[in-house]
Amino acid sequence: MSTPLIELNNARYRISARNVLRVDALALFPGQHWCVFGGNGAGKSMLAALLSGRLCGSGQPTFADGFDPRADICEVSFAEQKRWWQHDDRHDVSEFSTSATDAGTTVSALICSAGIDPLDTDRLNSVLTLLDIAAIRNQGIRFLSSGQVRRALLARALYRRPKLLILDNPLESIDRISANRIREAIECWMSADNCTLQLSRRRRDVLPGITHLALMHDLVVTAVGMRDEVFARSADTKAPGTSWMSDVAQLPAELPAPCVGYEQALAAPGQSLISLRGVSAAYGDKPVFSNLHWEMKAGQHVLIAGPNGSGKSTLLGLIDGDNHKAYGQPVYLFGRLRGTGETVWQIKARFGVVSNELHNRYIKGWRALDVVVSGFFDSQGLYDDSGAAEASTAQAWLKTLGLGELARAYYHELSFGEQRLVLLARAMVKQPWVLVLDEASVGLDDHHRGKLLAMLDLIAKRGRTHIIYISHDDEECPVFINQKLTFYKSSADAPAAITVQEIGAGQCDG
Repeated sequence: MSTPLIELNNARYRISARNVLRVDALALFPGQHWCVFGGNGAGKSMLAALLSGRLCGSGQPTFADGFDPRADICEVSFAEQKRWWQHDDRHDVSEFSTSATDAGTTVSALICSAGIDPLDTDRLNSVLTLLDIAAIRNQGIRFLSSGQVRRALLARALYRRPKLLILDNPLESIDRISANRIREAIECWMSADNCTLQLSRRRRDVLPGITHLALMHDLVVTAVGMRDEVFARSADTKAPGTSWMSDVAQLPAELPAPCVGYEQALAAPGQSLISLRGVSAAYGDKPVFSNLHWEMKAGQHVLIAGPNGSGKSTLLGLIDGDNHKAYGQPVYLFGRLRGTGETVWQIKARFGVVSNELHNRYIKGWRALDVVVSGFFDSQGLYDDSGAAEASTAQAWLKTLGLGELARAYYHELSFGEQRLVLLARAMVKQPWVLVLDEASVGLDDHHRGKLLAMLDLIAKRGRTHIIYISHDDEECPVFINQKLTFYKSSADAPAAITVQEIGAGQCDG
C-alpha cells in the first residue's frame, strides 16, 4: 500500500478544561474516500482541523513527502462560507458608490481565488457547467442563496484540484436538484489519485463514493474501517456515535413562562398577522417575484418551500424588517401598513428569527447565555442592560432545549447544531407573535432535528406563537403546518411563480 497522505497516532487536543479530542490511530491514503460520522458535538470539525494541521496538540499529524497542507487541502464548509460572507461585509462600499451597489466577490472571482496561475479558462468553464452555476458567474455571492454559494465553493475546490478535499456536510441546506449536482460533481472528482474527507451527521447524506468510515462520539474516534463494515458493526452493537438510532429526547409538558416585563397579548382569533397585497421584489434587473398576494392569520402556521435562490429569504426580509424593498409597497404587519410610523425595532419586537444570516453575524466572544439574552433586545450580542429576570428566562429556554449545561460555554466553541438550538432559544425568549425559521434544521443530526420539530409542534399547540417554516425541500412538511407557499423558479431571469395552499389536519406528516 502507498504512503498515507496524513497519519494520526495517539493524538490529543485539549478543547477546554474538561474536553479533549482523542484519536488513537487514523491514516488517509490516496484513493480512499472517508466519511467522519457523528452527531452534533461529536468533534468532526475539530478532527478535520487537526488533520489539516490547524490545531496544535500532542500527536500532531504526519504528512507524506511533498504534501503541503496549505496547498494540497481544500475545504468546503459552512465556516468557509461564513468567512467569505464576512469578508464581503467588511469590504462593502455600496454606501460610497454612486449606484448604491457593490457586487462584492463574484462567483467567478471566488472560484479563481483558488490560486491557479495563469487562469485556466477551460477548467473554469468546466466547473461552472458541472455545478450549473454558469448563469450566475458574474453575480456577487452576497446576493446568492446559501445553496448557490455552497456550489460555488465546491467549484472553487474542484478548480484547484487538491490532493485532499474536506467536505463539511456538503448537502446541508441544499435543494434536491442542487444536491444531485453536488453528488455528481464529487463523484466525477473522486479517483485513485486523491482523497476525500466528508463530515456528516445524517446517514442519508453519506456520499455514494465513500469507501471508509470513522465514527465519532463525545470527541473520540470510536471505530474506523470500510464503510459498510463499520455501519454494520455499529448497528449490531448500538455503539456510541450511531445517533441516527437515538430516540427523540423527552420534551417538557410546558414551555418556560414569559419573562416579567416582556409579556405580549395573544393575537385575536383570525387576526391578520401578515398581509402582502401585490408585492414585488427584484435585485437590479433580476426579478425575484412579482405581484404576490398572501395573508397569514392568527392560528396559521406556514411552510414556505422552494429551491435555492427562488426568493424565500427575500420574502423573509420583506416581512421581518430587514429588507428596505418593503417600503412603499402594500406590506401590512399586524393590521398596519409598514412604513407608516413604526420603527424597525417595533416590528422586530413581535418577530423571532432563526436564519443562516443571523448565524453568520455572531462572532467570537459571546457566551451561549449572552446570545440567548440578546434576543430580548434584538441585537447581535449583549450590549443592553439585562437583569436576573432575562437571564433566568434565557436559562430556562436553554434547559428546555437540552443545553442547560452549555450556558457559560462560548458560542463559537459549540457545534453548529448546538449553535442552531441556541438561536432558537434566543428567538423564543420573548415568546413572539411570529417565529420565522429559515432552514432551521440545517446543521442538526437526526436526533436533534426530531427534537427541534417536536419542540416546534409544542410551540404551535400553545397558540401564542405562530410559525413560518422556510425549507428548500418541497416535500418537507412538519405536522403543525396548515398553510403552504411554494416557490417555482423557471430561470435566473424570470420571477418566481408562487402558489398558496391551505392544508387540512393530518396532511403533513413531518
